[in-house]
This record gives sequence, structure tokens and C-alpha cells, in this order.
Amino acid sequence: MTFSSASFLFLFLPIVFLLYLISPSLRLKNGLLAAVSVFFYAFGEPVYVILLLVSVVLNYVFARLVDRTHSKWILGVSVVLNLLMLGVFKYAALAVDAVNLIPGMSLTVPAIALPIGISFYTFQILSYVVDVYRGDARVQTNVVDLLLYISFFPQLIAGPIVKYHDIDQQIACRSMTAEGCARGIRRFVLGLAKKLLLANACGLIADTAFGAEHPGTALAWLGAVAYCLQIYHDFSAYSDMAIGLGAMFGFAIPENFRYPYISGSVQEFWRRWHISLSTWFKEYLYIPLGGNRKGRARKLLNKTIVFFSTGLWHGASLSFILWGLWHGAFLILEDFVKPKSKKWLSVLWWPVTLFAVLFGFVLFRAESLSAAVAYLGAMFSAAPITSAFASCVEGYDLAMLAIAAIFSLPVIPWLRERMGNRTSEIVGYTASLLLFAVCVISLSSTTFNPFIYFRF
Repeated sequence: MTFSSASFLFLFLPIVFLLYLISPSLRLKNGLLAAVSVFFYAFGEPVYVILLLVSVVLNYVFARLVDRTHSKWILGVSVVLNLLMLGVFKYAALAVDAVNLIPGMSLTVPAIALPIGISFYTFQILSYVVDVYRGDARVQTNVVDLLLYISFFPQLIAGPIVKYHDIDQQIACRSMTAEGCARGIRRFVLGLAKKLLLANACGLIADTAFGAEHPGTALAWLGAVAYCLQIYHDFSAYSDMAIGLGAMFGFAIPENFRYPYISGSVQEFWRRWHISLSTWFKEYLYIPLGGNRKGRARKLLNKTIVFFSTGLWHGASLSFILWGLWHGAFLILEDFVKPKSKKWLSVLWWPVTLFAVLFGFVLFRAESLSAAVAYLGAMFSAAPITSAFASCVEGYDLAMLAIAAIFSLPVIPWLRERMGNRTSEIVGYTASLLLFAVCVISLSSTTFNPFIYFRF
């Protein structure tokens, strides 16, 4: 069940919201949200919901022990066990492939299905136990409230990754207002429209380009741009919907995207792209490794480790690892060559950043490293225009690609600033109603509706 499905929009969400409204106490509201979140996960993962529940119970116990003993050993066992769970399901095949590179080894590659959202909820669980150990958050003595934190359905499957110290107080005490609920609905509809109208249209072009045996130069570039826009609107749309749903139930889920394609450096890009992941790695890996406190060489090593881990987090393949290291290399490069004084030189770094991100996403999107190399080769081959390119630059999809490019820039904040608060509120709610109607029509007329980050 996805947020952009009819079953979610017209059945699951209205029933849950109504039950939440009539629940007389916060304890019952939390229990309700925990129960429906487990149901929501079980709807897509009827077997692996057991793994989720086991993780919650185990870390409930570990956190209680860590709080009582302040033992690094117990913390270490908890971290290792959680990473082992993630590793078995996500990286077992990669590990076996690596072993098989040894002469004489021919182990059978295990076919283990990846539980939806395991990367996201594992990082949330880790942040909880670490926060308790550090004293940054109180230990949760109510296992239902802990289950709610880990499994809250708006951000369970694809984030944002919510760190425990950011939401602890909201679980214990929060209020639900009509204004907050209305803004949440508006934010949800904005995300729904980005997903159905922009991301899906870009995705059709990207799929055509990346699926072509010989895409030609023009189609290869068009596909790379389309995928950049698809993954931004797809993932930021999910975050918008998660933030909006959270607001409807009284939660303030942190922002996950701030128009990353206007970034003047790769460093700035990661302050705007998947913010919850980059801040998680900063707080729980980069700073514990020493951050930038132990000299330049150690700082560069720490950045390399972080971006290797970022790539590995996304998937068990060499392409994802190289994608992470590609970004890490540009961050290191910026430490040496990016201009910091003259503003006009800094502005010139924007296209460098954009091309770095564009080429990196080719690695991210391609089915394999060899496919990525072939696709990048097509981008610079000066091959003739193909019939597939001609079909992509006609009609609706190309128009939506152009609109997606425009709205990847901070157009909406600019319009709000020009209109003023009152006018922008009226226009915003009116536009939300119209967009929702268009989304319903779109849902009824298409079956192409993937969420990219569900596979992580």
C-alpha cells in the first residue's frame, strides 16, 4: 500500500484519521497509531513484520540495560546485532560474491528478499539506543510508544529518518489543531501531486532512455536529466506526504529536502538532499570518527568512510558504493579547489555541482556498473538521434519534464513571498483542492506508480 494508491487515500487514511479523532486520550491515540502502523507494514510485508517487531523488543531491552548500566559493551552488542540483521538481509549476496572472487571458491549466492524499509527503521533504532547511552534522550519504558517511534507509518517505509531525540517529547506530549491538520493535508496533497504528475512523467522518459539498448547521445542526456528530476520529485514527494501526514496527527517530522539542485557545491547539496540521512551519518558516524577535529588527513579519511557507507546504505552493489565515493571525492576536491572568497567564482561552481550530481545519478540508476559505463559512453558518443528520442520529446511527458525542472527550483517559496501570507494561504488551499482532483483522475488512468526509495 503506497500513499498514492486509492486504497490508502480513500480507505486506510480516512478510517485511521477518524479513529484517531475519537480516541479520548494520548495513550489510546499512540496505541492506535502503533497498531495501524504495524498493519500498514504487514500489508506489504506479511512475513517480515515479525522481524520489525523482534527488532523493537530487542532494542527496548538493550536500551533499558544501557540506561541502567551505561555499558559500552551492551551498546556495542546492540549496534552489532542491528547491523548484522541489516547485513544479512541486504548484503549477504554481496558478501558471497566477494568471497567467490577468491580462486577455488564457488559459494551459492543466497536469494534473500529485502524487507521494505529495513535501512530506514534500522537507523532509527540505532539512533534510539545511542541517544539513550549518550544521555541525549530518556529511555522509553513503554514498549508501545517505542513501537510507535520505530514503525510510525508516514515515515516507516522511506523516511525521513527521524532521530529519537527529535521526536521523544512529541510522543509523550503533543497537540492536534485544526490549523496544523489543514496545513498537513495541504502538504500531503503537494507531495501527492509531485509524485503522480511530475515524478511519474519523468520516470517514463528515464525508463525509456535507460532501457534502450543504444540510446544515442540526445536520448542519453535527456534520460539522465529526467532521472535527476524523477528521483528528486519522487523522494521529496514521499517526504512531503510523510511530513503532511505527521502534521495531521500532531507530529512535526523534520524537513528532508531543501531544493538541492540550486546548490553551489556538493557539500551544500548534501545539506539539502536527503537531510535526515546526511545528518544521521554526521551525528552517528562522522563526529564519532573524529570529524574535522584531528587534522586534514583524518578529516578526508572520515569523509571517505562516511560516503562509502552512504553508498553501501543505498544498496549492495558496486554501483552504489562508487556513487557514494564519487560524491565523497567531490567533497574532498572542494576542500582544495572550490573558491571561497569571490562570489562570482562561487556561482560558477553551481554547474560543476549539477554535472557531478547528474553523472552520479547515472551510476545510481543503471542496473550494473557495466551498464552505467555504457550509458555514460552514450552521453559522449555523438551518436545520432533515435526514434525513441523523438517519441520522448512529444506531448505531455516533455511538458511535465519542463514543469518538473521549474518546480525543482524554489518557485513556491518565491511566489509565497510575493503574494503575502493571507493571499498565499488562500491560493495554496485552492490549488490543493484542484491538484487533488487532478491526482484522482491521474490515479484512475495510469498503472505506472513506483516509489524509487521503497527498495532501500
